[in-house]
Amino acid sequence: MGNEKIRSLIIDDDQFILDLLRDKLNQCLPEVEVLATAGSGQEGLEQILEYRPDLIFLDVEMADMTGFEMLTRVEHISFQVIFITSYNHYAIKAIRFNALDYLVKPIDLGELRQAIRRYKEQTKHPAQTEKVKDALHNFRTKAVADHKLVLHTHDGELRMVIKDIIRLEGERNYSYIYLNNHRKKLVSKTLADLEEMLRDKGFFRCHRSYLVNADHIRAYPTSNNLILSDGTDVPISRRKKEEFRNWWEKWGNG
Repeated sequence: MGNEKIRSLIIDDDQFILDLLRDKLNQCLPEVEVLATAGSGQEGLEQILEYRPDLIFLDVEMADMTGFEMLTRVEHISFQVIFITSYNHYAIKAIRFNALDYLVKPIDLGELRQAIRRYKEQTKHPAQTEKVKDALHNFRTKAVADHKLVLHTHDGELRMVIKDIIRLEGERNYSYIYLNNHRKKLVSKTLADLEEMLRDKGFFRCHRSYLVNADHIRAYPTSNNLILSDGTDVPISRRKKEEFRNWWEKWGNG
């Protein structure tokens, strides 16, 4: 990036957050130029067209529209996004699902510095704006199986469609993802992290080492095991049997 300024917009309907973030950027991160601020999604849309920023800081929940709704109205997304949200806000899960960046209110200076550092690193990879587009695809798509998931691997970022995931296996602080066509990927997420991200998308933790996709369960021969679409025989732990039966009544007929 050299010495070029990062041309940015702040879009948030909370005047306190607008002022706080602008002041922190002006005082501590002079490489980030705040071109303008917007107090609503509609005003933000107008400013994006006018300024064509490199980066926008975007509130998830505004009075006139959500941040995701605002982005669906942008014809060409050529910028990166750092979302602004409340702690434990429902949108954090959606943001993490597509490996997007976010800041939690009230905004911490250390976290802001790290977000800008990550932005600078990501500008080396032109495909970063694809993550925003993937998130918008999920926002628009009702069929969970067609949602796109983005995860980090040793080879970069892995993009996959939910329906292509057969199972996940935990390996200490990493997990293996088994996909259609005999593909296998190692990601830097624990199985517990992946379970949290996928449990409401048709996945079940049937064993401490396995997370399975309901769409790929081909047989449930006994209360002790499952047969998956790739022929894998996966155990069901004793303490999970009753929970699995209840879950399978919901997802097994999907």
